[in-house]
Amino acid sequence: MTFEEFVEARLQVLLRYAVMLTGDPHTAQDLVQETMIRAQLKWRRVAASQAPERYVKRMLTNAYVDLHRGSWLKRVVLRGFTSSLDRAVADHVDASVERDQMWAWLATLPPRQRAALVLRYYEGLNDTEIADVLHCAVGTVRSSISRALATLRIQIVPAE
Repeated sequence: MTFEEFVEARLQVLLRYAVMLTGDPHTAQDLVQETMIRAQLKWRRVAASQAPERYVKRMLTNAYVDLHRGSWLKRVVLRGFTSSLDRAVADHVDASVERDQMWAWLATLPPRQRAALVLRYYEGLNDTEIADVLHCAVGTVRSSISRALATLRIQIVPAE
């Protein structure tokens, strides 16, 4: 399979995956574009792997996790400040309000926990496949998902 054939067949799937990771279509497009450039530069290695799509998803996931790494100032000091563009626009339809709330809850999770949830519940991957994409142990995947769900439960049903 050539790089062009891969892009034609899988680009939309990768873009949907990136939107689920980032919660923002514009950031997702940038992330996919950067990942596809890297994939093209390493295409011989990617194509030689047993599962090129999984290889590229791993690259995409790593790029997403790296996106949230940065300087101490960005991680600690500026964490509480968000622009009005970063906030989801509320819709008047109940389903949209619930979707926006879920995006807000997911945005509070650390990148690897969020990636694990997206891979499990959106992509439908099992623990072994998620561990392969995230390049970690199966036990780490299980604990990441468990911690993420516990965090979401606390946010959804606050203690009285």
